[in-house]
Amino acid sequence: MEIKHISHLKDAHNCKLFGIMPDKEEIYSFELVNQNGMKVQIINYGATVTSIQIPINGKVTDVVLGFDNLEAYLESYNLPSAPYFGTTVGRYAGRIHKGSFSLSDIEYKLDENNNGNTLHGGDMGFGRKIWNVASVISGQNPSVTFSLFSEHLDEGFPGEMTVYLTYTLTEENELKLEYKATSTEDTVINLTHHSYFNLDGHDGNVLEQQMFIQSDKMLETNPDNIPTGNYTDLANHDFDFRTPKNCPFPIDNSFVVNSKTEIVAQLISLKNKLRMNVYTDQPSVHIYVGGNCFGKLKGKENVDYNAQSGICFETQNFPDAPNQSHFPNAVLKKGEEYSQITLYKFENLN
Repeated sequence: MEIKHISHLKDAHNCKLFGIMPDKEEIYSFELVNQNGMKVQIINYGATVTSIQIPINGKVTDVVLGFDNLEAYLESYNLPSAPYFGTTVGRYAGRIHKGSFSLSDIEYKLDENNNGNTLHGGDMGFGRKIWNVASVISGQNPSVTFSLFSEHLDEGFPGEMTVYLTYTLTEENELKLEYKATSTEDTVINLTHHSYFNLDGHDGNVLEQQMFIQSDKMLETNPDNIPTGNYTDLANHDFDFRTPKNCPFPIDNSFVVNSKTEIVAQLISLKNKLRMNVYTDQPSVHIYVGGNCFGKLKGKENVDYNAQSGICFETQNFPDAPNQSHFPNAVLKKGEEYSQITLYKFENLN
């Protein structure tokens, strides 16, 4: 795919300057708008979604948490536990035990950025990198494609990796994410999206919204939230969401899902009469609400966020799969292509 230098895109009506990096590189925001008036804004820092605006009964609701400016996104990574608002997580989403794994009898040591383990690809993961802009398509079903080159041993991971991520806003109010990646060496990969959703608006509280997850088991974890390799049966469990019920707090768990065509998860606001359906071809959806992520944090529009302000639906492979032989394959072979599709569909309940 041809990479267009971002200077060629500055005059596009859907592209505007978002901020300037410490090294003076300019970061741009791209706006996708469909014919229903839904708007999605994404910056090329971290291929990060900063806003999803949905018209509901004559008013517009922004359903994801975020910041108004680049400086706030940069500063958020200096917090004791970064929130990863809206970012693209890689090379490996979730935790890798003791920051190491073996591949072809070679042990690779990674950045131990979370209690002696690796979380979300290490300290300088994909969410902190400047992505190139490969294409911008306007009109019906507008899209923007970002690309990233990750050098060999980036955060300890082998192989030179090239990643493409296309965001498409459909006329059915779907935000579709299509990931593709290749590597010059055998490596491991697990990409995900880390928006915090709140269907009542980013200034609300998610605990009165309902969640559905089409899952009968989740990964059992140890006190450091590393999978033990076992599964927890969700029958008669508090985290059985096969019948919708209020969002729990806190939660930081991976649910096993296995449908590429059916809804795997939903978030439902009866107050705002809005529902989000989640589709994915990945084997799990990791649900995260708050925990110790932040106590109080100033977000966009001068809103104070807290640990109950949003919920993440991280569609991905299992955490620590490189160290668990019976987990789904996390290895990307040299010369082969990783692909992943996730879709968030928004529906009015009126």
